[in-house]
Amino acid sequence: MSITSQHTDLPTPAPSLTHDSDTSALAALGLAHASNDTYASFLPPLLPLLIEKLSLSKTEAGLIAFLSTSPALLQPVIGYVADRKDLRWMVILGPAIVATVMSLLGVAPGLTVVALLVITAGLASAAFHAVASPMAGRLAGRNLGRGMGIWMVGGVLGYALGPLIVVTALRFVPLEGTPWLLIGGWLASTALFLYLRRVPTERADLANSDSWREGFDEAKPMLVPIAAIVLLRAFLVAGTFTFLPTYLTEQGSDLWFAGLSVSISAGAGMVGALVGGSMSDLWGRRRVLSAFLVAAPLLTFALLGATDWALVPILVLLGFALPPSQVITLALIQECSDRNRAFATGLYLALGFMSESIAALTVGILADFFGLRSAIAASAILMLLSLPMVSLLPQTHPAATAHDHSSPKTTG
Repeated sequence: MSITSQHTDLPTPAPSLTHDSDTSALAALGLAHASNDTYASFLPPLLPLLIEKLSLSKTEAGLIAFLSTSPALLQPVIGYVADRKDLRWMVILGPAIVATVMSLLGVAPGLTVVALLVITAGLASAAFHAVASPMAGRLAGRNLGRGMGIWMVGGVLGYALGPLIVVTALRFVPLEGTPWLLIGGWLASTALFLYLRRVPTERADLANSDSWREGFDEAKPMLVPIAAIVLLRAFLVAGTFTFLPTYLTEQGSDLWFAGLSVSISAGAGMVGALVGGSMSDLWGRRRVLSAFLVAAPLLTFALLGATDWALVPILVLLGFALPPSQVITLALIQECSDRNRAFATGLYLALGFMSESIAALTVGILADFFGLRSAIAASAILMLLSLPMVSLLPQTHPAATAHDHSSPKTTG
């Protein structure tokens, strides 16, 4: 398979790519994703308060974000095991563990304890994503773009609810009063145990195969262009989601509106993830991906020029435009790696989370030297630079291949 061809065919879909979606099971995994990411998203709105309480620099704040996602490097290893064993307990326990450690950030006495807490949350979240995402992909069947959209809706819902929950709580309790919020995560894990223990999982028979080599061989044609897109996109994700509340407070907004801004963007992102994934099922991955890689940076420039409540419609549009690029690239990597889907997904997620970690640290450093506005503007330019990489991706039409297994089609 040549990655430079304008009309590259994917292999004939495996059975897991051709059955109908299990919508109820996908919804359960979406709930799990929402529960986990609700607590993971506590960090951005808490950063301004932690910076003030602990006298942190922007670079140290970026370091905290870096440490929270650095455990993602373990996701390919977790995926390797998940291709062979049922690891759904990682999905079930994820929300409880992440909720516990993230709710304790408010009582952390110093940078070291904050670092330990976010690393623990990162480990639990990395294991959760590496197991649950390929599980959702297999349950999606032939509608992989839509299935990944449903999966992503859960994550974006979590990122919408998390900041809103924590900033609302801080209106009634001081920063040190946040530990009680962990109750929600434990309730979510209990509910997930009752449902997910009955959800069937499908794993390829890999007992006698070299999954590492086979997994790399399946994903290799995609890795260079997808890694470039993921890395360059990560700067804008860090600039808008990690540092947006800090940027808005520096521009004069109160903390409640600053935290609400992340929820507004994330709420719109739920629609964007589902619509973008479904569009790519119908019109081809590359075409739809290109449109969103252009739209998000342009909307970021509009955001930097807006003030007060004029920010709201731009936040909605930007939130809608950011998630589809992740949904589509995730669908592509799973299409090319069906037998080793968890391994390939773990590799993709490791690239994504580490890219966001590096980007958060870099944006923090740039903000210390040039100001946060300039750092966010630079992140938008970097995402635009990823556009040429789209031409190196396979030009596929999943809806067509799902209906004609013997002669995969492409779109022009």
